[in-house]
Amino acid sequence: MPRPVKCGLIQMANKLDTAASCEEHRKAMIDAHIPYIDKAGEQGVQILCFQEIFTGPYFCPSQDTKWYGMAEAIPDGPTTQLMCEYAKKHNMVIVVPIYEVDMAGVYYNTAAVIDADGTYLGKYRKNHIPQVAGFWEKYFFKPGNMGYPVFDTAYGKVGVYICYDRHFPDGARCLGLNGADIVFNPSATVAGLSQYLWELEQPAHAVANGYFVGAINRVGEEGPWNIGKFYGSSYFVDPRGQIIAQASEDEDELLIAECDLDMIKEVRDTWQFYRDRRPETYDRLVDL
Repeated sequence: MPRPVKCGLIQMANKLDTAASCEEHRKAMIDAHIPYIDKAGEQGVQILCFQEIFTGPYFCPSQDTKWYGMAEAIPDGPTTQLMCEYAKKHNMVIVVPIYEVDMAGVYYNTAAVIDADGTYLGKYRKNHIPQVAGFWEKYFFKPGNMGYPVFDTAYGKVGVYICYDRHFPDGARCLGLNGADIVFNPSATVAGLSQYLWELEQPAHAVANGYFVGAINRVGEEGPWNIGKFYGSSYFVDPRGQIIAQASEDEDELLIAECDLDMIKEVRDTWQFYRDRRPETYDRLVDL
């Protein structure tokens, strides 16, 4: 029997001016997402993922301690707990990327993974943290310390790789070695330097590792930082590197695609990249 899994991505513009409080941002973005979550449930989506730090703006162009107020605990914080309820309501796995507080002064860029019965399965913390003009992420995020976990959900094995992570093939391979069927990459990326890579790197990861990828980007512009336009274009790509569904560049949107997980075996039986690996020759990759 084929294993088609209906997957969804939600891309969205920030709903408030950045002068609003962290709590106002959180409420506005969650309220805006709920109709799309319900729509996904009504359309039979089985695995759903949101964009990077989905509860507010992409605040990293600033270096303002105000935004530490966006952080919340995982799994005990209000957003994870609410999404556990929606996962159970719709019998849907949900990947929930939020700003996480681990302890006072220690914050991570994280995604919680919730199973279809509402059970919290665990989290991925973004490992690769950029520090370039307009993306001062080291001011806000400590590098992840949980490796590259894969979560065995009701519908398949799910991995997460967040935004800047996608530029690094090493973690993408670790997710494949750990058994991922589909890897979600929630992002916040603007037109300019890296846009041409958007449809290059993640199809390459999908091919090199023989899994599906769901790539999510937000839309719109977020003043007063003016780092550019978030160009949306969220998509699903199959293990052959073919984009099978793609969203618009500028609209709030729920993108749905059917991913036939049986294709993974078919592709890996053709391209034997795992069999032909030579890890004993790769010492240079882990030289410090």
